[in-house]
Amino acid sequence: MLVGRSAGMAGRHKVGLALSSGVARGWAHIGAIRALTRIGVPFDIVAGCSAGALVGGCYLAGQLDWLEKWALALNRRKVIGYLDLNLGRGGVIKGAKIVTELRRLLGPLRIEDLHVPFIAVATDLVTGHEVWLQTGDLAEAVRASFSLPGLFPPMEIDKRWLADGALVDPLPVSACRALGADLIIAINLNTDTLGKASRAASPAPVTLGFDPALLDAQARASKNPLPDGLTRGMFGQEGDKPNIFGVMTTSLSIMQDRLTRSRLAGDPPDVHITPRVGHIGLLEFERAEEAIQAGETAVERKRPELQDALEIMGLAINR
Repeated sequence: MLVGRSAGMAGRHKVGLALSSGVARGWAHIGAIRALTRIGVPFDIVAGCSAGALVGGCYLAGQLDWLEKWALALNRRKVIGYLDLNLGRGGVIKGAKIVTELRRLLGPLRIEDLHVPFIAVATDLVTGHEVWLQTGDLAEAVRASFSLPGLFPPMEIDKRWLADGALVDPLPVSACRALGADLIIAINLNTDTLGKASRAASPAPVTLGFDPALLDAQARASKNPLPDGLTRGMFGQEGDKPNIFGVMTTSLSIMQDRLTRSRLAGDPPDVHITPRVGHIGLLEFERAEEAIQAGETAVERKRPELQDALEIMGLAINR
């Protein structure tokens, strides 16, 4: 059972956890949180962007086990099954099936009922401003934070149309700092991507290539209104030619990498953890086991640095 925010944390230095965007690479956050918890790192503040908002929200809601089980059960056919394709309403995927799973997972839980402060970062499509969702329906906040432009339709919350927070702040270190974190641990999934979006000897981005037969079956099952051939052009793969979504997601990876570097130059975290997940395509959700392990391994590589940082704050980790 979730409890209110602890008053006891005021008596010691606060530790903030910043979780970056990363789409399917976001499963690495599960492994990182597992490893950090295992060695005794406390979390007093959590801020997440896109996939980081999903994993961070599920963790604080006490549903990380369920999320991990669901992620590990995914395969390519199941992933395609969640693609309820629909050209219109701001995205090529309606997202209704994903929202249904999210609602099953989080129910009516509100952000202010979580046991520590939480921020889901989104982008206001009208003003371009960074939006920190700190109250309200948790499932809606998470859904808004991962509304990848062109893929998912934006979410309307409090009369604002919100899209993926990665457009403005892929790694919300500043959000943790604004909530009073004395020590910030950042899990960054956008540092190991450049040059890995192509196959060997191919300059084209091929981060996504679903089986055309599976795409056709999904289109028939969902009564897909997209014109013949458009689905394959968006999501299929022909040799080394980039499909539409491959180009779009690779462009997003480049933007996230550059924007993250710029933001961190002015406001770096105290401990910067970088799982090696650049070889995982942005929609390869079926590679959860690999991503989760990468998250755990990355934390173990940083254990000495974590120990030093926490000791400076008067905290200790399990040896």
